[in-house]
Amino acid sequence: MTVSGSDQDDGPILITEAAPSHEVEHARRRRKYSIMMSVRLGCVIAAALSYQIWWLALGFLLLSIPLPWMAVLVANDAPPRKREDVNRFRREARAVERTSHPVIDSAE
Repeated sequence: MTVSGSDQDDGPILITEAAPSHEVEHARRRRKYSIMMSVRLGCVIAAALSYQIWWLALGFLLLSIPLPWMAVLVANDAPPRKREDVNRFRREARAVERTSHPVIDSAE
C-alpha cells in the first residue's frame, strides 16, 4: 500500500496504487514541455546577447537545436503501464472422493 502526502497538505491522500487521472498526467506533461521550451527560448536569447563571443553564441545555439525534439518526446511519453500480478497458483486436479459408495434406490 502506498501512502503519499503529508499532514500539512490539505489535498487528498492516495491510499491505493491507482494511476493518476488523465487530466493530472496531461498537466504534468504540458508543464515539462513548457519548461523545456522556456529553456530553449533562454538559450536563443543568451546566444543573441553573447553574439560578440562567437563560440559562446554558437554553443547556446547548438544547445537550443535538439530541445524542441526532446520536448515533444517528453510531452508525448505516457507513463509505463503497471505490471499486473496474475494469480498463477496451480494445483493438481483431484477427485473429490476416491472411494466408491453404494447406491440406494427407493422402491416407489
